[in-house]
Amino acid sequence: MSLGPHGLAAALSALAVLVGGSLLLPGDPAAAAPGRERWRANYFPNVPLVTSEGKTVHFYDDLIKDKVVASNFIFTSCGDSCPAETARLRQVQKLLGDRVGRDIFMYSISIDPKHDTPEVLGEYAKKFDVGPGWLFLTGREEDVTLLRKKLGLFIEEIQDGSLDHNVSLIIGNEATGRWMRRSPYDNPQALATTIGDWLHNWKVKKARTNDYEQVKTQPQVSRGEYLFRSRCSSCHTLG
Repeated sequence: MSLGPHGLAAALSALAVLVGGSLLLPGDPAAAAPGRERWRANYFPNVPLVTSEGKTVHFYDDLIKDKVVASNFIFTSCGDSCPAETARLRQVQKLLGDRVGRDIFMYSISIDPKHDTPEVLGEYAKKFDVGPGWLFLTGREEDVTLLRKKLGLFIEEIQDGSLDHNVSLIIGNEATGRWMRRSPYDNPQALATTIGDWLHNWKVKKARTNDYEQVKTQPQVSRGEYLFRSRCSSCHTLG
């Protein structure tokens, strides 16, 4: 199968995210940095962003350095995917509880800075009853585009003047260099476990046990319940 230039770029971007960030090409200054340091300040842009409260922060120094984070890109005038993303991530935030803002941080960055002023983002966050530790941010369009590219959430094929964007979530532990891309529509419990447990503890060796009787059985759900949980529950409830 032959890939065109856009298809090849997308494939390389996806591969790069799987191995820890975005692709480093020969000549990139970060490529010469030893070990994981090349994925840190040498790689992530320290561009300024503005919170919904009007405070200026810098992406690397203030938002991700030495932190476990989950970040996506939205625009508030989106009528379908963005509200569904936000609703699902609100469920994840509830499951993580007061850890969000303490040892886990969530960010939603607008790709429509002309419309999404801090005030508009604040109202959007209020509509979803977003709790502490989850910031909604805006910034210069060129800076946001750079972040999307560095985080592997930029698809050139859909940059045609519309506000379409990659419906993905990037989660990572900046201190350890562990990054992965997930769908924001994943099961909220699975996302919360991945962010709150795996990202924090992936280097911690756990004692082995052969006591398999203590392993909990996987709950069995009907196909209808599975479809509701995975497709509908972010916006609807039963009862």
